Amino acid sequence: MTSRAQVLPRVTRIGASARPASVPTPTAPRTERTPRSPQSPAPAAPGLSALGLLTVLLGAALPMVDFFIVNVALPTIDRDLNAGPAVLEMVVAGYGVAYAVLLVLGGRLGDMFGRRNLFLWGLALFAVTSLACGVAPTAWTLVAARVAQGAASALLLPQALATIQSATSGSSRGKALSYYGATAGVASVVGQVLGGVLVSADIAGSGWRAIFLVNVPVAAVALVLALKSVPETRSPHPARIDKPGTVLLAVALITLLLPLTEGRAAGWPLWSWVLLGVFPFAAAAFVAVERRGERTGQTPLLPPSLVRISSVRSGLLLAVPFFLGFGGFMFVVAVALQDGLHFGALKAGAAIAPLCAAFFVSSLLGPRAVGRFGRTTVTAGALIQAAGLLVLAGTFFWGWPHLGVWSLAPGMIVTGFGQGFVAPVVIRIVLSEVPAPQAGVGGGALATTQQSSLALGVATLGTLFLTLTTSVGVRDALVWALAAQLVAVAVTVALSLRLPRRVL
Repeated sequence: MTSRAQVLPRVTRIGASARPASVPTPTAPRTERTPRSPQSPAPAAPGLSALGLLTVLLGAALPMVDFFIVNVALPTIDRDLNAGPAVLEMVVAGYGVAYAVLLVLGGRLGDMFGRRNLFLWGLALFAVTSLACGVAPTAWTLVAARVAQGAASALLLPQALATIQSATSGSSRGKALSYYGATAGVASVVGQVLGGVLVSADIAGSGWRAIFLVNVPVAAVALVLALKSVPETRSPHPARIDKPGTVLLAVALITLLLPLTEGRAAGWPLWSWVLLGVFPFAAAAFVAVERRGERTGQTPLLPPSLVRISSVRSGLLLAVPFFLGFGGFMFVVAVALQDGLHFGALKAGAAIAPLCAAFFVSSLLGPRAVGRFGRTTVTAGALIQAAGLLVLAGTFFWGWPHLGVWSLAPGMIVTGFGQGFVAPVVIRIVLSEVPAPQAGVGGGALATTQQSSLALGVATLGTLFLTLTTSVGVRDALVWALAAQLVAVAVTVALSLRLPRRVL
């Protein structure tokens, strides 16, 4: 069946009738702002080869790995740079906030200047900023380099999603989006496992610095492959940068994420409460400006019409509690294993490896399952995840402190298996009906929601856990944090019932 998006570009909608594009029709005069008639079809985007898909997935994996890879290295960074809790949280938060704030803008720039072009620039800047992180002489230098690395990630990641959207179609697009979703989840988990391996290996005495330096050769390989295999795509009618929308979105995200991630470590000073008080006004102003911009014929940073698409709206709503719980879980478990059970970096990474393996297996089964069962795949995955969290909570409560990698494996496997049925499918649902000309904006909106939710999970569940450790101990604080995540999973289950029944 031919989709509406495929039909519309092939008809001329001038006047009262619609005629096939093959019948000559008058065209509108061309101006500087209208390089070709809006009714003329955009040139077909070049296809994305298997090597091209592998390359964009490799590029997309780098920012996701680096959000989590630092978790198991924090104790080593603290000892080496004498960082302290507040600065350590800035090492995590600085990257996450810069990344989240600039993602939608990164997508818009790709629409304007070419996604392949921005993908190449993003890879190059990510390599340079990773090198800066790896050679940072002081804790605050590392924080600054992490902020710059987050900005480079925001330039890189949206181009991967937008390229998949623009250079694939039909079943190929569905499979490619499923692979992207699997990459997103697996890369997040692999980040902590890889971090543990690299810190323990202490390659040439590099210690924690290896977790950043390893990005340089990987990004270089991706850059060479991208030059050969990634096609150039861009929006046929790119819009100007929405400056008011960009500023207001940045203010809204900063005033929410910065105080939540830094407030506890800094003792909840006055500035943290002031920023939290500003957040609802900044968010409301952003929504008002975007609505007015679209109503007056401009192109807002995040078009409200995009969010009105059922699959986009329901998918983004579900992504918030899921990724919030996921981000908080990965942070809390990494800290508890090292500070509570006194696992080394390698052993902490090995404890999470079963979750990674189970996630990978279920993410491969996901495309076939969603084709047969539709949104039920997400509901079932969330319920399986809940069962895994209950197993883990019981294991930590009754087995503490005599726990090892193998005793944690059953709960990790069940949790990861459930998560693998949720994350890739939700990403596929959100992007399934986004028009190709808005691929960059759609990818940026999804990535912003995902990244903001991950950072919010670290801030909220992390703050809950770290606050409780001083009063009830690490074990009970961890169990309470897992209980809080179960609430997020329950919300995920409820929202899964609002997803489209069938997934394109």
